[in-house]
Parts: sequence; C-alpha cells; structure tokens
Amino acid sequence: MLNKATALDQTFQALADSTRRAILAELTRGPSSVSKLARPLAMSLPAVMQHLAVLEESGLVRSEKIGRVRTCRIEPKALGMAEQWISQRRLEWERHFDRLGEYLETLKKEGPSYGSRK
Repeated sequence: MLNKATALDQTFQALADSTRRAILAELTRGPSSVSKLARPLAMSLPAVMQHLAVLEESGLVRSEKIGRVRTCRIEPKALGMAEQWISQRRLEWERHFDRLGEYLETLKKEGPSYGSRK
C-alpha cells in the first residue's frame, strides 16, 4: 500500500505543475522529441529536461534515446491510477450526497418539528 501511495503522490505532484501538464497534453498527440516539446515553452532546454525527469520519475512519461534524439511518450498506466483514485473519491461523495438528499426528503415529508416554535 505504501508503494502505491508513493506512486500516486508522485503522479499528483507531477500533475500539479502547469508546464508538466502542457508537456503531457502535447504527448497525447503522440511521441515527441525533447526539443520539439521545449519549443512552445518559455524556458531553457535544461529546465524542460528537469520537468521531463519529474514526469519520468512519476511514471507518466517514458523516453528513449536513439542517436542524438531523445523521444518521449506518454504512459497511460500512471494516469489510469490517478483516474481510478479520483473516481473512487467521486463515488464516495456521490453516495454521501445521495444519503443527504434522502435525509432532506425525509425532513420535508415530516414537516417542521424539531426546533420549531409555535
């Protein structure tokens, strides 16, 4: 469980940065070289490499170097883990809201009683 939590923490930490989300958005279009990923970003190539290192450590991105070109691609498994965690929380909250809705309907049907003055 600890390793899973650590991996999930790394995933959310990586997703917390807008630059890394922009890189991931670009990679959803397909594999890309580091230099191509860096072009639209207003930062140095070493800064982009640091962002890519965080994404790789979290498992969101994989890269390979062929010759002088490093190509990155998205790894959907890590995103799936984050999506699963969010979906579980959403289901829990929906159940809470359903129970709250049922309780409020019960109060409506019973009418004013507790705490009301006549």
